[in-house]
Amino acid sequence: MTACVPGWSEPVNRTRVVRWLRVLLPLLALAILSTMFLFSRKPATEPQIPYAEVDAEQMAREPRIVAPRFSGVTSDGAELLLRARDAALTDADGRESARDLQLTWRRPDGLEAELTAPDARVAEGVIGLRGGVRMATSSGWTLEAPQIDAATDRSLIAARDGVSAAAPFGRITAQEMQLLPQGGVEGEAGTGGSTVLNFSGGVRLIYQP
Repeated sequence: MTACVPGWSEPVNRTRVVRWLRVLLPLLALAILSTMFLFSRKPATEPQIPYAEVDAEQMAREPRIVAPRFSGVTSDGAELLLRARDAALTDADGRESARDLQLTWRRPDGLEAELTAPDARVAEGVIGLRGGVRMATSSGWTLEAPQIDAATDRSLIAARDGVSAAAPFGRITAQEMQLLPQGGVEGEAGTGGSTVLNFSGGVRLIYQP
């Protein structure tokens, strides 16, 4: 049994409630937002724009080039790509130094060598990598040496102060190493098409089949 109250109209009253809510709810949202802005705390520290930490006096004394790149081709067709974190002139003779250096050396026969070193000296015709050099070749060799020199006018990479190499067939230690075209000698471009690794001076091989 359903009782009806005289004068009560359920659809009409529901419409009135909806209309009032449409007005009250936006006002309530605005009040909440205003309260949030009024009581929000200020940050403990003022925001700061990040700046690179650069010693201006040192930059004035030692001008440097940031992220330099050098590319070239030797007389016998080897491609060179040199990258560094920065570079600077080191003396009155015009020699340059570079830090965090990466050198990519690619021969026409397809052999590629990647060299990395923390420091380098660039003189006329020679890139001298120093401070512990690592070289990896596309043929599977990995070499480590205190220093390695790479010629820029011909295909020649040489280590003269000791070298340790890991080959696909074992390990080799020697006093000197040269990576150059077959048939070539230091100071001259090779005549052969392929590239070879020559070790000399107390060579020791540990064969690991």
